[in-house]
Amino acid sequence: MLTIGEFSRLTQLSVRTLRRYHEGALLEPAVVDEATGYRYYSLDQIPTAQVIHRLRELDVPLGDVQRILRTPDPEVRAGLVADHLQRLEAELDRTRAAVVSLRRLLRPDPAPIAVELRAEPARTVAAVEAVVRHGDVASWFAGAMAELGAAVGTAVTGPPGGTFENALFEQERGRALVYLPTDAPPRTGRVHPVTLPAVELAVTTHVGEHDGVEVTYGQFGTWVIENAMSVAGPVRERYLVGPADAEDPEAWRTEIGWPVFRVS
Repeated sequence: MLTIGEFSRLTQLSVRTLRRYHEGALLEPAVVDEATGYRYYSLDQIPTAQVIHRLRELDVPLGDVQRILRTPDPEVRAGLVADHLQRLEAELDRTRAAVVSLRRLLRPDPAPIAVELRAEPARTVAAVEAVVRHGDVASWFAGAMAELGAAVGTAVTGPPGGTFENALFEQERGRALVYLPTDAPPRTGRVHPVTLPAVELAVTTHVGEHDGVEVTYGQFGTWVIENAMSVAGPVRERYLVGPADAEDPEAWRTEIGWPVFRVS
């Protein structure tokens, strides 16, 4: 048996950490002396202590650590760890996107934004639409696009797109619509034909991951105001190049179209 000090030296975990693991029911000593309260550990607890330490370094919640340690099936344990790693990777992606946005915002002389005015004719597309919360847009979007892709198949005639009501941004809840252009829009499940009305658009292109699109929106809105225009109707987006087309986020292109009319 090893004293807590000896076990600490062998695992390179502090005594304080080992006590915290004990109190959290992550790693209980092999023996606790009832008279003195001293903790004693066995040699075969060393790997367990090191596994706990690595999991906590990855910010795995205590409850998940307990489930991983108590699961005898190696495949189930591996699945629990993989799920957390995926969450970490998603968090890293969000952090990276936020850093990119901050760098653009703090740039002393941002590059001028390129905008064109365009008349879009009415067209009928295959669409999925719903009233969604702003925080749920990403997951809803992924499911809707997957359903559209399965319904339309290879009959797509252009890049996917979407329209988003102003209320989605102003009230954090509003109607969102995503679509695939096709000559014969099907009607199956949530997928149905929708006619996008003819519209005058101010159009610009956002480069990179969609998480940083708010910077482009801010620059775009500034251009609209400075050019004496007013936004009317839902924002339109077209996903010219996305994750399905290129692995490198720097190659992604999102076209943003704001319905506008001149006010002077």
